[in-house]
Amino acid sequence: MTRTTSQIPLPSVAPGTRRGVTVHRYGQPGARPKVYIQAGLHADELPGMLAAHHLVRRLDALDAAGAIRGEIVVVPSANPIGLAQSVLESHVGRFALDGRGNFNRHYPDLAPIVAPRLAGQLTDDPARNVRLVRAALLAALAEQQPLDEVGALRKTLLGLSIDADIVLDLHCDNQAPVHVYVGTALWPDAEDLSRQFHARAVLLAEDSGDNPFDEANSAPWWALAKLLGGTHPLPPACLAATIELRGQADVDDATAEADADALVRFLQRRGILAGDPGALPEALCKATPLAGNQMLRAPVAGIVTYAQPLGTRLRRGDHVADIVDPTADPAQARTPIHAGVDGLLWSVCLHRLARPGDIIAKIAGAEPIAGHGATLLTS
Repeated sequence: MTRTTSQIPLPSVAPGTRRGVTVHRYGQPGARPKVYIQAGLHADELPGMLAAHHLVRRLDALDAAGAIRGEIVVVPSANPIGLAQSVLESHVGRFALDGRGNFNRHYPDLAPIVAPRLAGQLTDDPARNVRLVRAALLAALAEQQPLDEVGALRKTLLGLSIDADIVLDLHCDNQAPVHVYVGTALWPDAEDLSRQFHARAVLLAEDSGDNPFDEANSAPWWALAKLLGGTHPLPPACLAATIELRGQADVDDATAEADADALVRFLQRRGILAGDPGALPEALCKATPLAGNQMLRAPVAGIVTYAQPLGTRLRRGDHVADIVDPTADPAQARTPIHAGVDGLLWSVCLHRLARPGDIIAKIAGAEPIAGHGATLLTS
């Protein structure tokens, strides 16, 4: 087999315009395990797209050597809508400028749709149950008929991934080390993924809120296990994870090549690619609940200056940053920001001018924070 490349068209938003999603496929269609990898869903996050470029080069060579044992689908730039958005010479790729929101939220929640259709069909054969669920999810998604371009993009991407064994969504933060978001039910099975990427934080959630892409693929499995009563075996058959490849400015070939190599080694370890992945790197962190992640917000407007370097392990009360008002008297110009939990300072803001309420830092705490909102990715 050789790589096949196609483009799935999106509906035109204006006469004379057309966009599409480029898809690379390797291996035998329908072979197991099936792996789906995409980058650039937040289109202003470039590290994953460059890593996907290098991954395709590696997969071409592995394919020529007959090393692909399953099916691999790669979407190197998952969001042509956001990739084309520019305002006053600034790229805006996280939110749709037509008002349809964050490109990585509000994917179809298929579990409530398919649960009644599967009632009474599951047996004591887990492999058969997995096949039934995958077919039901694909059928339910096919029935969705979005009219707008963003909705069609969400359906297109989910249609490529919803029946996969492994789904990897490549993103990045503002300024951060590598970190991974993954469903609680998938841990510690996914530990080899985080270790292969030398992740400094792993954030677990059953439901992070607003149904992002990775959870739209993985969460139906544990949701259906509950909705169907749990009387028959239904494993979490999709390991879906969001891999955050450092910060937005971490874009260079050497780093992207290392990330592509990490993806290859992970797939070798999982048996999708032939070859020796080498020794699994040591874990650099323990997994912590996403509900324990403290987002420090600016209480006032001003310039952010950080008192702690990224990657510092903090104690509650530690001085993290100051918000500086350059127009105020110097004696009253600084508003200090302190850690509210013990944990790792794993993200800081790339842009140093903060408005009241802006998130300026994130701390991975080990215990859930009381009063955390339902949308754990933003609260």
